[in-house]
Amino acid sequence: MSYSNSSMGSGSRTARRPFEYGRTYVVKPKGKHQATIVWLHGLGDNGSSWSQLLESLPLPNIKWICPTAPTRPVAILGGFPCTAWFDVGELSEDCPDDFEGLDSSAAHVANLLSTEPADIKLGIGGFSMGAATALYSATCFAQGKYGNGYPYTVNLRAIIGLSGWLPGARSLRNKIEGSHDAARRAASLPILLSHGLCDEVVPHKHGEKSYHSLNIAGFRNLSFKTYEGIGHYTVPKEMDEVCNWLNSRLGL
Repeated sequence: MSYSNSSMGSGSRTARRPFEYGRTYVVKPKGKHQATIVWLHGLGDNGSSWSQLLESLPLPNIKWICPTAPTRPVAILGGFPCTAWFDVGELSEDCPDDFEGLDSSAAHVANLLSTEPADIKLGIGGFSMGAATALYSATCFAQGKYGNGYPYTVNLRAIIGLSGWLPGARSLRNKIEGSHDAARRAASLPILLSHGLCDEVVPHKHGEKSYHSLNIAGFRNLSFKTYEGIGHYTVPKEMDEVCNWLNSRLGL
């Protein structure tokens, strides 16, 4: 069951109140503004905690935008409300994806990026559920449309997913292979996946499956980093890799 309501509309005339997104935190670039990246937090978190970490990174030419997800009932928590980019039950291939919630959050992120200057390189990153939303946005970019068919118009140049998973993995290959333009966009988009081997919240196998699903679907510019002894959290070594990857992929 989906608890979410897409801000773009879904063709449904049921009068469900859309969830309101929380506060957005912005980290301004300390040097010349060359890139803007929206960074998405995990389940139950908010944009503030990540903005503090991102501000400490040696990436002076990046502007970071850290939104806060809406507070909504979440199935995996027994319907308990907390900040979440979409509804999620168990992490398994049999569990249906909340495409309405995913589309709504992907559109919210795209709106945040749509007002950036034309010469600025745009990217999306995230942790856990935020990583899942970033990867879903990558698939929308490749297809040129959201799951509900509305056009996706933001030109993405980098995607980062830490300790996350890929929603909609089962049908992705057919959607990408069916369009020459989608295959071209998928092949050119740089994506960094990173996962701790001892993650008990989003097990490492979900990161591996995401990598393989993206690769099979035609995403060719992929990197997958595994960290031994690391659980469901980030460590300085991992963030160093993120910095190096962004510098090389975005030419900063």
